[in-house]
Amino acid sequence: MSSTKYEPVKAEDELPPGSAASNESSANMTPDSDLDDEEDDLEGLEYEEGVELRDFDKLGANGAGRSDPGEGAAGDSDSDEDHTPSSGRKRKRRSSTASFELYTPDEERRVRRKLDTRLVLFVALLYLLSFLDRSNIGNAKVAGLMTDLNMSDNQFEWLLTAFYITYILFEWMTLCFKIFPPHIYIACCVCAWGVLASLQALATTWKYMLVVRIFLGMGEAAFVGIPFYLSFFFRREELAFRVGLFIAAAPLATTFASSLAWGIVSLGNKTGIASWRLLFLVEGFPACVVAVWAWYWIPDSPGQARWLDAREKKIATLRMRKENAANTSTEKSGGGGTVHSTVPRHKRKFQWTEVVHALRDPKNYLSAGMFFCCNVAFSSMPVFLPSIVNGMGYSTMASQGLSAPPFFFAFLVVLVTSFVSDRLQSRSIPMMFHGLLAMSGYLLATIAGALQTGPTLRYLATFPICAGFFSAVTIVITWTLNNQISDEGKGTGVAILQYIGQLGPLIGTRLYPDTHAPFYVAGNGVCAVAMAMVFVLALALRIVLIRENARRRARWKEGVGESLVGGGGIAKGGQFLYLT
Repeated sequence: MSSTKYEPVKAEDELPPGSAASNESSANMTPDSDLDDEEDDLEGLEYEEGVELRDFDKLGANGAGRSDPGEGAAGDSDSDEDHTPSSGRKRKRRSSTASFELYTPDEERRVRRKLDTRLVLFVALLYLLSFLDRSNIGNAKVAGLMTDLNMSDNQFEWLLTAFYITYILFEWMTLCFKIFPPHIYIACCVCAWGVLASLQALATTWKYMLVVRIFLGMGEAAFVGIPFYLSFFFRREELAFRVGLFIAAAPLATTFASSLAWGIVSLGNKTGIASWRLLFLVEGFPACVVAVWAWYWIPDSPGQARWLDAREKKIATLRMRKENAANTSTEKSGGGGTVHSTVPRHKRKFQWTEVVHALRDPKNYLSAGMFFCCNVAFSSMPVFLPSIVNGMGYSTMASQGLSAPPFFFAFLVVLVTSFVSDRLQSRSIPMMFHGLLAMSGYLLATIAGALQTGPTLRYLATFPICAGFFSAVTIVITWTLNNQISDEGKGTGVAILQYIGQLGPLIGTRLYPDTHAPFYVAGNGVCAVAMAMVFVLALALRIVLIRENARRRARWKEGVGESLVGGGGIAKGGQFLYLT
C-alpha cells in the first residue's frame, strides 16, 4: 500500500453505480485477485487513516444516506458480505472507494489527551497509594516498629514474605477485568487495601501484623491487572508510555513515602503517637476516600467515560477498532456471533481457548522469567533502602530523606524510557539496556561493599539500580500485553507474568538482613546476577520474535493465512507481527 496519505472522496465527486467511469474502473480488476488485494488495502486504510468506507448502493446515486460519521462504525464498518456457495464462507466486497472521515487527527489527539490526564493519571494515583501502603513498612521499621512490637529480624522478613505469598496466589484475579465491570472491581480493590493498610496502625503483636499483611496481599493482587485494563483504551503502539506513567507511580510513591516519613517521624515525636503507627494511618486511610471517587470516575469502556462528550466517546471507540478486530474474529470463529466493539468486555463471551493457547505460549514464560529477575530487586530496594542508608552512618531522619532522590530519579527515567520505547516501537532494546544499567549499579555497590569504602560511592550506586529495575518492569509488562491479540490472551499472559514473576520477592525480601549490615555484599551480588539474567532473557526473546516475524512474513507472501486464535496470525486489515 502506498504511503501517500489517502484523501477522502467528496460527495460531489462520487460516481453513481453503473456509470461509465465506474464500469471502466471495475473492468480493470479480476474478482479473485485484484479485487481482494484492493479490499485488503482499503480495509487497512480504514484502521490507519480514521475513515469509513461505504458502498454506493447503500448511499444512493447522490450520496443519500450520509449520516453522522460515527453512526454504526463502532460496531461493524464492513461493506456487504456475500456467501460463496462453493466454500460456504463469507467474502467481503467493496463496490467503491468512497470514504467518509470519521475523525480528524486533532480530534483524536484531544481524546487521547483526555484519556491520559483523566484515566491514566488517575490509575497512576491509585497505584501510588497501593505501592505506598505496600512498601511503607520499610520506613516503619526505621521509625520504631521493631522495638515497639519486640520483633526479630526473621519475623520482619516474614511480614514481607507473607504479603507476597497471598499476592502470588491471587494473581489469577487479573482476568476479573474481563468478567466484572472495571469501575466496580477497581473501587472495591482500592477500598479493601486502604482499610487493611490503615489497620496496621493498630497492631500490638507480630501475629496481628502478620494476618493484616496476608490480607493486604490479597487486596493488592486484585489490582495488578491495570496495564491489561489500559489496553482497552490505547493501541499497542501507544501502550508503553501509558504503562510507564502507571508504573512510574511506584518510584514516585517511594519518593513520597520517604519524604512523608521524614515529616511523620518529626510530627510523631510531638503528638505522643508512635511514629510508625501514624505513618500507617496517614498513608493508608486516603485510599478509602479515593475508592469512592474511583467508583464514579473509572469507565468500563471508551464509550462509557463520563468525562468525554458524545462525540469524543465515538472517537475513543472508533480508534480502537483495529485492536478490537481480533476479539471479534476469535469470537466469530468460536461460534459466538459478531461482537460489536461497543459491547462492554465483561458482557462478551469468555473464550477459554484463548486462555489455553496463552498458557502454552513459551514467549509468556520468557517474559515471566524476566519479571521474576526484576522483582528480586523491585521487592527489596524500595523496602530496605532506608535501612541501607541508615547503615551508612546517617541518622534515622536523614536516612528517610536521603532515600527519596534515587527513586525520584527512577521516576523520571521510567517516563523517558517508556516514551522512547513507544516512539521506536522497540521493547527488547530498552529492556536489555536497563538490565545492564541496574546490573552495573549493583556491581558497583557490591565491589564498594567488599572493599568497605565510604558511603558516597555506595549511595550513588542506588541511582542506576533504581532507574534500571523500575524501567525494566515497565517494559516487560507492556511487552507481554503487546504480543497477545485477545483480551483473554492478554489477561492470561499478565497472570502468568505475575504468578512466576512474583516468586522473585520471596528471594528479594530476604536479601538484606540486619546481620549483613552495613555493606550488604551478598544481597547486592544476588541482585546483580538477577539483572544480568534480565539482559540474557530479553535477548533470547528478541531472537525468538524476530524469527517468528520472518516466518509470518514468508507465509504472508505465499498467501497462507494463519488463525487468530492463540495470540498470533494475521490481524484484520494486515499482518499481526510481534513487537521486538
